[in-house]
Amino acid sequence: MKINLVRWGLILLLGVGTGITHAQNETNYLEMNNSIANQNKQSTKAFFTALEEKNIDSLIALFTEDAKHINPYASGLFPEGATGKTEIKTYWTPVFENFGDMFFPIDEIYAMEDPTIVFVKFKGKIALTTDQGFYENDYYATFKFNKEGLITEYVEIFNPIIAAKGFGLIDKIK
Repeated sequence: MKINLVRWGLILLLGVGTGITHAQNETNYLEMNNSIANQNKQSTKAFFTALEEKNIDSLIALFTEDAKHINPYASGLFPEGATGKTEIKTYWTPVFENFGDMFFPIDEIYAMEDPTIVFVKFKGKIALTTDQGFYENDYYATFKFNKEGLITEYVEIFNPIIAAKGFGLIDKIK
């Protein structure tokens, strides 16, 4: 409700004394939101491209200095995440070094009502370097962006049981 009141307040202020109609203000507001949403969806896709290309520099460039990477279902078996570019780089570097080809096809991608938030449903298929095939899991993620289009928060949700089985850690689950 608060966002809608602020939005309508801005729309009214922008239209006062300018001859701009309410419909024009609404159209301008929606166009601006669509532009922000599209920019952030493209940055989200760039995130997955950087992962697939194992390009740590491109990946880290997408984040703000104080960004957060959060794995809420780490289950004590996997890293819970990282804070800041240095920790995020430390988090991803061994992933690139320890796995073969990685694929992250996007099933669904949506900008939320707040266009600075993007939701993604995707799959992960990662070649295990031990010649044991692929580790595969289904994922959901949210990306939050600042006004410059950089990631401030990445939350990755995956099935920890499938991950534990895939990495031979099932006996470590408590």
